[in-house]
Amino acid sequence: MGNLLYLIAVILVIAWAIGFLGYHASGLIHLLLVIALIAVLLRVIRGAAS
Repeated sequence: MGNLLYLIAVILVIAWAIGFLGYHASGLIHLLLVIALIAVLLRVIRGAAS
């Protein structure tokens, strides 16, 4: 499950970078970036707790 979160986070960050460079759907891409950061933070918190 943890690897899946990292995979999703990486995909979302890449999508954000592409959107940031292309200036398309900027609101949606920034929302995806926030979701990716939350996924990484959850992974770090859960990893530290166990």
